[in-house]
Amino acid sequence: MSRQTQGALLVILGAVLLSISAFSTTYVNYVRPGFRPLLVGAGAVLVVLGLLSLVQGLLGRPGVHGHVPRVAWLLAVPAFAIVMVAPPPLGSFAARLDDSAPAPSRTASYGELGRSGVTELTLGEFIGRAYAPSGSSLTGRKVRLTGFVVPSKTGWYVTRMRISCCAADAMALEVAVNGAPPPKEGTWVQVTGTWIPWKAGAPDDYRVPALTATEVTAVAQPAEPYE
Repeated sequence: MSRQTQGALLVILGAVLLSISAFSTTYVNYVRPGFRPLLVGAGAVLVVLGLLSLVQGLLGRPGVHGHVPRVAWLLAVPAFAIVMVAPPPLGSFAARLDDSAPAPSRTASYGELGRSGVTELTLGEFIGRAYAPSGSSLTGRKVRLTGFVVPSKTGWYVTRMRISCCAADAMALEVAVNGAPPPKEGTWVQVTGTWIPWKAGAPDDYRVPALTATEVTAVAQPAEPYE
């Protein structure tokens, strides 16, 4: 691999990184929004290094010698994959494969929800409130959850993937929906309804909390698909 080729490869990698982070929001399909400055910085550094390498090669200046194995071309594969076929955010297929369960805090305290109207909640907060130790603040309150549809053995879940860093550590947050027929799998929906209280208090082992739906509306995928 010549110096010019190495430089071109760095420019390609940097340009792709900039295209998904600086000039679009595609990067949120893979990492949390807070990583944007780091991605933009890394892309800019790669482009600059690549251009310097290209210029140095064109001017015929000596550089670091040594054989660069052809396997280095594999570095370009992720770049071309993102350009040609941008992978979508994790959805229902990944959620069905995830057999882990969230660990809602049993010591967290939540404020009261409004007694009238509908309160928008994330799935994580809904689950946390359902497991609150001193009686749930969800009782009798109408809430709205946004997520995608995942079928279950007894019905369906409204689901959202939660990531701590990137899509590799994603975990499915699920709430069972009663009282409404399941929309098409993978469809993004807003579900309005009320929590179904536990029959004997919050269980010791994790169980998916549920709500009775009064309205299910199809919506577009949010700009930030993960919680």
